[in-house]
Amino acid sequence: MEVPYIIKEREDTGLINSKLGIWIFLSSEVMLFGGLFSAYIFLRLAAPPGSFGEWASELSVPMATINTLVLISSSVSMVMAWVSLKLNDFSKYKMYMGLTLLCSLIFLVIKYFEYTGKFHHGIYPSSNTFMAIYFTLTGLHGIHIIGGMIVMLYFWLPFGNKMWDSQPELFTNRVEALGLYWHFVDLVWIFLFPVLYLL
Repeated sequence: MEVPYIIKEREDTGLINSKLGIWIFLSSEVMLFGGLFSAYIFLRLAAPPGSFGEWASELSVPMATINTLVLISSSVSMVMAWVSLKLNDFSKYKMYMGLTLLCSLIFLVIKYFEYTGKFHHGIYPSSNTFMAIYFTLTGLHGIHIIGGMIVMLYFWLPFGNKMWDSQPELFTNRVEALGLYWHFVDLVWIFLFPVLYLL
């Protein structure tokens, strides 16, 4: 018989280990993207006037707008998945987590068409400084999306069913940590969208 895992808050932080761990990880992610955003700002300030805006006009604002709406929707469905677990409704959790996975897949498909459109027109990271920054920031963000999808799939497939059946509280806490990560990924895109596509 499996011994239930007891969730305890740490005395020094008042947080459970999974939540403390994800906040420490997200702090390192803030430093990573913060450094990249800072580099973008300095490079833009040093560039000839109008050069960044000229290349930014090559980006598809409608596609990026759709992707923004898709990611915001995925954040909502992620919250609903976690709330469903708190209400002990595993079937609704599966539905909302499935919707989150679908939204993330739609995001990547749109980004694929956006990238291939650039390549078709001979625009690559080596084309100029702006495109190097664009592909670096959006590519790194895309890798984070894929990482989140892998964890979501793990919790959505039968492995998640077994963990929910044996240790529902532990499973709920892990999904909450995943949700915090996913909201961070969405927040990064909320910054990327105006900085790269609109300014």
